[in-house]
Amino acid sequence: MAKTNAKTPLVRMVKRDAISSKKAWVIRGIAVLASLVVCAILFLCLGKNPIVAYRDMILGAFGTRVLFNETVKTAVPLLLCAMGIAFAFKMKFWNIGGEGQILMGAIGASYFAYFHKEWPHVLLIIVMILAAIVCGGIYGLIPALFKSKWNTNETLFTLMLNYIALYFIIYLENNSWKAPGTTYPKFAMFSPNARIAQILGIQWGWIAIIILCVIAWIYFNKTKQGYEVAVVGESNATARYAGINVGSVFKRTMFLSGAFCGLAGFFQTAGNNGLLAETTAGGVGFTAITVAWMAKMNPYAMLVIAFFISVLERGCNKIETTIGIPASVSDLIIGIILFFILGCEFFINYRLIFKKGKEAK
Repeated sequence: MAKTNAKTPLVRMVKRDAISSKKAWVIRGIAVLASLVVCAILFLCLGKNPIVAYRDMILGAFGTRVLFNETVKTAVPLLLCAMGIAFAFKMKFWNIGGEGQILMGAIGASYFAYFHKEWPHVLLIIVMILAAIVCGGIYGLIPALFKSKWNTNETLFTLMLNYIALYFIIYLENNSWKAPGTTYPKFAMFSPNARIAQILGIQWGWIAIIILCVIAWIYFNKTKQGYEVAVVGESNATARYAGINVGSVFKRTMFLSGAFCGLAGFFQTAGNNGLLAETTAGGVGFTAITVAWMAKMNPYAMLVIAFFISVLERGCNKIETTIGIPASVSDLIIGIILFFILGCEFFINYRLIFKKGKEAK
């Protein structure tokens, strides 16, 4: 009988049994330092001083009270959407439709801002919030209905819904919601009555997201519904065996996921931008996936990571003007830093074993 020559691979990966918290943070620290070194090399290749660039990035996020307020404003919709995405990801329902759910929430809120702006301010704001929650929630519910009924692919389904929401906004912008008295298709600014108030110089959404972080943590860790989400995420078959209605969990959780994203659309329109626009989501729905994944669906960790990414975005916007780099390079810098931070999780969860028996530390 012929012998089989199975070649031993040069490198193979093995899942770690456990790793101390100290070592995990050392790995993360090394990843951050490595990302800064790579970005410094990029700056040098462009003929820029990396020390000046890093200084300006910090000043761009924290240099003045106004700049700090802008950083917090950037973090508000990002964190809300990340929490919404986490609801779905916790049960391994891959909701890639945060962008569309933000836009639908924004449309729901904007309807009342444009066509019922004469209502009393408090009533108008409450109705706008509810409309954003309901519209975003229903838009999140749609793929859950199809998943539970026909087992459709939620990744493709939610991704395609993003484009439907975007083109619906374009339709409204060119037709019935077009700003009066203009030939160019655009939306009108919200009246002051439809804008939300500021607290400490920042729209009060930052207070709402802190409260919602606590609520989301309690939901995930202290409620029966949160437990059901976790069980469904582990195994649909196990959940059914335990008597859990998996379809109902899909629908309930995806409504909550879309509702959080829709609420982000409200804060983008009534708080940050003051109008509805094609760019209302602005990539927040996709960046939120990174936030949720890096935080491992922990709302408190999302709070820190969303703020960190907002600091990166504001800082990179600053150096576009101060040291004269194109927007594509600032996006590349953000991508490099996030790539290293995400990539280090591999070395926290796995170790590499080389052919001669040496292990990667």
